[in-house]
Amino acid sequence: MLSFLPAPVIGVLAFLLLVVNTLIWTALLFVFTLIKLLLPFTATRRYLDPILTGIATLWITGNTGWMRLTQKTRWTVTGGENLSRKHWYLVMANHQSWVDIFVLQRVLNRKVPMLKFFLKKELAKIPVMGQAWWALDFPFMSRHSRAFLKEHPEQADKDLRATQKACRRFSLIPTSVMNFVEGTRYSDSKAKRQGSPYRYLLKPKAGGLAFAVQVLGDKFSTAINVTLIYPDSTPTFWSFLCGQVDEIVVQVKTTPIPAEFSGKDYSTDNAHRINFQRWLSGIWAEKDHEIHRYRESHQLPTHAFPAASTNEALPPKTEG
Repeated sequence: MLSFLPAPVIGVLAFLLLVVNTLIWTALLFVFTLIKLLLPFTATRRYLDPILTGIATLWITGNTGWMRLTQKTRWTVTGGENLSRKHWYLVMANHQSWVDIFVLQRVLNRKVPMLKFFLKKELAKIPVMGQAWWALDFPFMSRHSRAFLKEHPEQADKDLRATQKACRRFSLIPTSVMNFVEGTRYSDSKAKRQGSPYRYLLKPKAGGLAFAVQVLGDKFSTAINVTLIYPDSTPTFWSFLCGQVDEIVVQVKTTPIPAEFSGKDYSTDNAHRINFQRWLSGIWAEKDHEIHRYRESHQLPTHAFPAASTNEALPPKTEG
């Protein structure tokens, strides 16, 4: 443990360890990715994809190592005892910080198949990591306003096809499809701007999850609902590197995905769209209550936003 060092020194050291760990494993990752590009056959993918995800798993394990070396953060994790790396999972979580990604990877690493995130298209341009995410078949999505999509409906179809293509690749080996369904990190200003009915969450967007279920519904064994709580305050990535996050609370729950959702077309079936939004809104309302109960029971400041009833959280409040 190096937590006795000054915070800026810890931050620099943690960042350097992250960079070195990333360069080592991405170099190996790109070697096997080149082979996959040269031999673009399904049989090749079945053989190479587990190797690629195994390399990514070792990268996550390395990150956990430098976290333990440099941080004194207390991790309080509940649930997730009966998960398996042999199953397909639909994973959803609330989103507050870039730190969320590292938290999810650490908590679920080697418990479920490697998380495959829905990423903003702009992230593909990040050096090294953007290419690594592409090599691992992470789906890159464009984010457009409703006004833009009304003028350019073909863009929505393009994103749908990209999601479906990625999910078909995921059907080859067990995969955890991860989505921050709020679409962006939480802030008070965003919550007020969209009229969120929740105390601590933005409105969930159902489209990405629904399209994944449409393609992989017969593969998913269950959905994993992860609630992330930072008791003190939402950390920046730099404060996380500096070891200034005292506690991270993670609640992992599993919930069945209704069998009737499998194969249904979210974009054209209005009844299915309403039912899917109702299901997701119920999960989100319960997540909001869980966060509030935790903060109340630990005598932490509660959010200024008014509480939402379960009915308030139902469609049409849900977006996407």
